[in-house]
Amino acid sequence: MIQAAINGYFTSLSLILAIGAQNAFVLRQGIRREHVGAVVAVCALSDAVLIAAGVAGFGVVTAAVPWLAAAMRWFGVAFLLVYGGLRFRAALQGGEALRPAEGVVVPLGQVLVTCVVLTWADPHVYLDTMVLLGSISTHYAPDQAWFGVGAALGSLSFFAALGYGARALAPVFASPRAWVVLEVVVGITMWGIAAGLALG
Repeated sequence: MIQAAINGYFTSLSLILAIGAQNAFVLRQGIRREHVGAVVAVCALSDAVLIAAGVAGFGVVTAAVPWLAAAMRWFGVAFLLVYGGLRFRAALQGGEALRPAEGVVVPLGQVLVTCVVLTWADPHVYLDTMVLLGSISTHYAPDQAWFGVGAALGSLSFFAALGYGARALAPVFASPRAWVVLEVVVGITMWGIAAGLALG
């Protein structure tokens, strides 16, 4: 039970570390110290809902369609290999500095709408939470729920750390070199998870 939760936590963290529009937005809001709590809450709650749907629904579906679990496992392996490769390519291209525009405080409603769109309109969110985490959770039966709880906590802790720790990271991530290092770390992690799925 505890092991399932721990694995869910770190699997979720490794998936969510990939640089994307949502993470850049959270980081930007954190650097600006603008509606950080609300942004973190929207991201974490959205992930929790999707993770719960993936963990709960995937088990039911695979019970009815036995071959689906194996198919999704190898889909997950392929997806992680490609995704990790894209992170390495981004690193080779030199990374990208995050330089949030200075300006007046944006109204909370506008910030929340932007956050919701960036979260729910990204197809990777569904692949990472419902498909990939849902698929991986089946390997921890009968403790899939604890895997899901760990994954949701991983998402919450990441967004909280990113949002509230962003001010301290601002000078570091003004340099493209820092993004290159992070891209490489994420790429290695993605390939590591893919190897674990393939060998498991």
